[in-house]
Amino acid sequence: MSGTTTAAVRPSRGATGAGTNRWIVLVVLCVSLLLVGLDATVLHVAVPAVTEDLRPSAVELLWIVDIYPLVCAALLILFGTLGDRVGRRRVLLLGYALFGLASALAALAHNGETLILARALLGVGGAMIMPATLSILRQVFPDRRERALAIGIWSAVAAVGAAVGPLLGGFLLEHFWWGSVFLVNIPLMLVSLPIGRMLLPESRGERDGPWDIVGALMAAGGLFGVVLGVKRLGGGEDMTGPLTLVPLLVGAALLFLFVRRQSRRAHPLVDLSMFRRPAFSTSVGCIVLAMLALVGLELIAAQYLQLVLGLSPLQTGLRLLPLTVAAMAAGLAGARVLRALGPRRMVCAGFVLTAVAVVLLTAMGGHDNTPLLLSGFVLLGFGLETTLFGAYESMLSEAPADRAGGAAAIGETSYQLGAGIGIALLGSVMNAAYAPALKSVPGVSASASSAAGRSLGEAYEVAARLGGPAGAALRHAARDSFVHGLHVTLLVSAGLLLLGALMALRLPKVMNCAPEGAPAPEPRQAGERPAPLAKGELPAPRAAGKPTVSA
Repeated sequence: MSGTTTAAVRPSRGATGAGTNRWIVLVVLCVSLLLVGLDATVLHVAVPAVTEDLRPSAVELLWIVDIYPLVCAALLILFGTLGDRVGRRRVLLLGYALFGLASALAALAHNGETLILARALLGVGGAMIMPATLSILRQVFPDRRERALAIGIWSAVAAVGAAVGPLLGGFLLEHFWWGSVFLVNIPLMLVSLPIGRMLLPESRGERDGPWDIVGALMAAGGLFGVVLGVKRLGGGEDMTGPLTLVPLLVGAALLFLFVRRQSRRAHPLVDLSMFRRPAFSTSVGCIVLAMLALVGLELIAAQYLQLVLGLSPLQTGLRLLPLTVAAMAAGLAGARVLRALGPRRMVCAGFVLTAVAVVLLTAMGGHDNTPLLLSGFVLLGFGLETTLFGAYESMLSEAPADRAGGAAAIGETSYQLGAGIGIALLGSVMNAAYAPALKSVPGVSASASSAAGRSLGEAYEVAARLGGPAGAALRHAARDSFVHGLHVTLLVSAGLLLLGALMALRLPKVMNCAPEGAPAPEPRQAGERPAPLAKGELPAPRAAGKPTVSA
């Protein structure tokens, strides 16, 4: 282990974790991320069983599903910056403990209110864990080549967690009751907590000035309001409705005041000057655009596979599995690709490859075409993960090491916001292209057409109630209209992805692998020869230049 790496791994207090192999630390961090990723998706398949057992109201069921991502997204900046102040390992271990306790509470919940509370606490634990894993990774791997490989493994594990969640949930529900999807977290946390305490190094950022608790609460409230409003838009709610418009306006106002407050403080909670670095701000924008495309397309693709092609939920999960496998492969190969292409070309290539995949999928019709779906999903997964890898790596490398928690929180927040905006935006495009064709179906009343225009699932229900030629005509029209809306949505997504490729042109052309804090080597004049090497001396690695925009 190099001296630089050893210094980065050494804890700030005591001897706990000093000299710990950084790759063992990476394994512990990946287990943390796997748990958070699993919990974000494992409940989806358990919703019918929860509804049958607890009998929650429609509003309670909505909060059971949504409260976890809402709370998690709202508190990322708060706990990311708190970790910079009090210790990232300390915040991560507290997150472990809270996650385990909340999982037990969720598994044993006897009513909807208790389950909502437990899911909210899981969101708090997730917000403590997610930025801490990235910021500790940033600290433990100061060498950019090694950090790129570590981020690739980290991102591959994230893809595994998101994919395995529904499959694991389905397996547990076939053999146990719905609470088992939460109990699976407890043994993993019981192992992770002592191992993390023994092996993870402690690290902190600068602690000049008081921690801005008011700013942290403003950021949490603003993000909660914005994410809530965006999720309601994604659910098809009217934008002018008070439960959608008010959270959006209040959240946006709080975020504006938060930014204004941070820009005026001598010791801000979030160093907004990082956004003046083109590589950092561009990377954040690329993460938002990539997630915008991924989540919206996954949601619509799942509906297409189940409602148009008639596949079961398990068959749908298996059809989407190649997307996850391709994403894992891209994450593992990301470090090598980044060294070969550099951040600019890597992220641009990822966006373009994803856009090609999206355009290819516009050939989907009303009948199953397995080779087309397989090739499209593989290209989609590889392209998007390539984009996300290059953007995350560039963002973390641009952020100062002492601000790693805040930078990681910004990255994870942009990830969550991109996902929410993607569902809202692409869902709105889908609805706008889908609904008009159902207004003039022969034999179908205006009220029935209006109900059918909300979604393809509702259209099938209305068609079943109508029966006869009118029902068959409505079902056929809804199916064709959904496929048309899917094509329009895919083309809009392709346009956004190409916009992301243009945005990525602001990233550095080459990957700077010089040691952190080392001055950049002076460029040689034309025709100047390098100094001769002493006997036994190895040539220094070529510097890739400062991480600034290249011409």
